[in-house]
Order: sequence, then structure tokens, then C-alpha cells
Amino acid sequence: QVQLVESGGGLVQAGGSLRLSCAASGRTWRSYTMGWFRQAPGKEREFVAGISWSGGSTRYADSVKGRFTISRDNAKNTVYLQMNSLKPEDTAVYYCAARVSIVVVITQDEYDYWGQGTQVTVSS
Repeated sequence: QVQLVESGGGLVQAGGSLRLSCAASGRTWRSYTMGWFRQAPGKEREFVAGISWSGGSTRYADSVKGRFTISRDNAKNTVYLQMNSLKPEDTAVYYCAARVSIVVVITQDEYDYWGQGTQVTVSS
């Protein structure tokens, strides 16, 4: 069992930056692939970024490539999402998710554990 708690969301102006954190507790943290998803009002939840257990493999949605960076610190049981050059369309609730696998995937149904989400609002 893994518990995930996100933090770092807030209100920022367009062009600004935020760093989201996801703290995990539970067993065998290092074996989990981690992902960030987001859900905007009236839209379905979508994949944002994912990182393998070693940190050696990452994937990004096309909409955030070059602006967002996912990383993890296994010693701290924490995964991060650095978000730069934020746009109003990045406004959403951001969720952290964990998958019991070494393969990074973008399908939310293949993730086993989820956090409660943190709100990110980007003003124009």
C-alpha cells in the first residue's frame, strides 16, 4: 500500500513557475513508477508526466514538453514536477499517481495509487 500527498499548488501569473511535490509513504517505494496527471474543469483527467523507478526514463505530454520537468528523490520518497512558463491552460487539479511497475505509461487506469490532488491556477 502506498499513500501519496501532493503539495505546492497555488495561484501564479502566466509565465511564472511552480514546483509540485508528492510525498509517498509505504513499502518498496523505489519499485514504483510515478506519474503526474491533471484535470481541468469540465475536462477528463489527462497524463502530464511520468518517471521510472530509477529516474532514468521519463515521458511527457506534448503540451508540457520543454516547460515541465519531472524528477524524484528516492531518499526522500518524493517526486517533483517543476512547471515553468505556465499558461492559463495549465490551470487544473494536479494528481500524483504510483504504478507497481518499472514501465512508464500514460494511461491512468494502469496506475494503482492516487493522491488527493493540488490546485494550480494560472492567471492571464
